[in-house]
Amino acid sequence: MINIVLHEPEIPANTGNIGRSCVAAGARLHLIEPMGFQISEKEVKRAGLDYWDKLDVTVYDSYEDFLMKNPGAKIYMATTKAKHVYSDVNYEPDCFIMFGKESAGIPEEILVEHPDTCIRIPMIGDIRSLNLSNSVAIVLYEALRQNSFSNMNLEGQLHRLSW
Repeated sequence: MINIVLHEPEIPANTGNIGRSCVAAGARLHLIEPMGFQISEKEVKRAGLDYWDKLDVTVYDSYEDFLMKNPGAKIYMATTKAKHVYSDVNYEPDCFIMFGKESAGIPEEILVEHPDTCIRIPMIGDIRSLNLSNSVAIVLYEALRQNSFSNMNLEGQLHRLSW
């Protein structure tokens, strides 16, 4: 199972959207405090719609707490500062993909310890970054694609008509 990690998320709607994506993708969500909101806030649940109760989510007191409770985890760190493009790495089925807070990303003190597993989404020009929930969706679905969309529905069904 792919693991999505949010390091100190600040915007409840982003976290709710990411939670919904995790449910749809069969991924676990890991939240590292401090967060810019309470997990029970209505904005988080509104963005996650009625999926929040189906979400496999764990909250950690700190980055150190996360590392202690996930020893040996293979962690890819999404950052605009990385040398590697997100689609050029091979995601293990149980890997962790970490994203930083909206205003600052993952702290550079963490990034410099993991240069080989830092990944980036290419962008044109001087765009600072993509929206966090969009970034998570892009990288998450690349990891799922590389793992053959294991255990996912690969065919859609029409509601009123048939193909």
